[in-house]
Amino acid sequence: MTTQKTDTQVETPALVFPTGFVWGAATSAYQIEGAVTTDGRGRSIWDTFVAQPGHVVNGEHADVAIDHYNRYRDDVRLMADLGLSAYRFSLSWPRIQPLGSGEINQKGLDFYKNLVDELLSYGIDPWVTLYHWDLPQALEDAGGWPSRDTSKRFADYAAAVHGALGDRVKNWSTVNEPWCAAFLGYASGEHAPGRREPALAIHAAHHLNLAHGLAMEAMRAQRADSRIGGSVNLYAVTPATGSEADQDAARRIDGLQNRFFLDAIMHGRYPDDVLADLSHLTGPEFIQDGDLAAISAPLDMLLINYYSRFTVSGAPGGAQSAAAAPTDSGSPWVGSEHIGFVNGGRPVTSMGWEVDGTGLHEVLTRLAREYPAVPLYISENGAAYDDVLTEDGAVHDAERRDFIETHLRVCHQAIEGGVPLQGYFAWSLMDNFEWAWGYGKRFGLVYVDYSAQTRILKDSALWYAETIRHGGLRGPAE
Repeated sequence: MTTQKTDTQVETPALVFPTGFVWGAATSAYQIEGAVTTDGRGRSIWDTFVAQPGHVVNGEHADVAIDHYNRYRDDVRLMADLGLSAYRFSLSWPRIQPLGSGEINQKGLDFYKNLVDELLSYGIDPWVTLYHWDLPQALEDAGGWPSRDTSKRFADYAAAVHGALGDRVKNWSTVNEPWCAAFLGYASGEHAPGRREPALAIHAAHHLNLAHGLAMEAMRAQRADSRIGGSVNLYAVTPATGSEADQDAARRIDGLQNRFFLDAIMHGRYPDDVLADLSHLTGPEFIQDGDLAAISAPLDMLLINYYSRFTVSGAPGGAQSAAAAPTDSGSPWVGSEHIGFVNGGRPVTSMGWEVDGTGLHEVLTRLAREYPAVPLYISENGAAYDDVLTEDGAVHDAERRDFIETHLRVCHQAIEGGVPLQGYFAWSLMDNFEWAWGYGKRFGLVYVDYSAQTRILKDSALWYAETIRHGGLRGPAE
């Protein structure tokens, strides 16, 4: 702990992060790139999904998004201006492999080679995510993630891009938020491909885990110096009351959201209680010999996406609904559809998500306590607010700045408590296409005028840049 003087306080403690701490920001391909038919890119499940009426607010789509495909050099200069030490981005599978298998589209691969070279020229470390939900439509037509073969095709794709970029990219994430891809895509239908088949959603979740394991195996066969991990979205889960029904609700949601993925990846098993919760829908036949050994191969790191806490109730009719999805959807909570999500009385973002930094501390300390020790990184953390571009050409987003600062303070607290947290990526670098919510929800540090495609640094971006320059938080601890 060090001290420094400010205009308002003679001595204020500064929370300094360890040397080498990674300061980054994150995006995903489909949300920013646009150019969906350019240079041989194939069709993804999201291209199909957004074209169907009622799936996205205002019928919006990502055909142009924020035109990052054509503006990536300018965007990289923005990252350099912010002082980012790392940029986490995803590859578009259909841009590189239009049919999800077979021939590589060289023009698509060259885009990412050029992006990586541009990042490195500014001293920004590229962190690549192989899959952020944009499955090639051809693979969905063949069965999608409920089909075991999709996991094998993913391993082939991983090997292809790792072989092409692995000499310059050292940090790799396999599958981003498999819970969302499986249960929002195949159970509730809120996300592409928009299916509502709860039993097959469970199979999809397993095959996403298997894809992670098979991809790691394929990549490690090529190079030993790559750092590879998975990215999971985790929540602290709290029962609304001490009642037996609410306690069971918390167990169920924690099981499906957190432990189904963490236990498989880190322990090589699925939780018995979760399998029991799902047994009326499917037996364990989708888990084949050797699957869990592949899934649980040792990680070089674990990436964590954290946004909020869940407070849940199992009392019939006794719970309020969570923020409504933009589409008329079923429940993603397969086997636990009766459970309600209760507002805990905390401030909320424009997504209706409660702001609770203490939940991140619970997640981090739980990982350190219950799972094998690996380096941890916050791969997504951020908030959507109703940003306004003022007459002076600025965006004064104090709520977002406070959100990020609150969570960084929690990160520092966890590090001091012995949690092996080594980096933080803000979500997101820029405003973008927010899936089924379209363009109405802004998460970015950088404001994007979607009609003019101009970029404006929000106050939160300027504050984050200062935080990076100083290697920590300059204000007094709360």
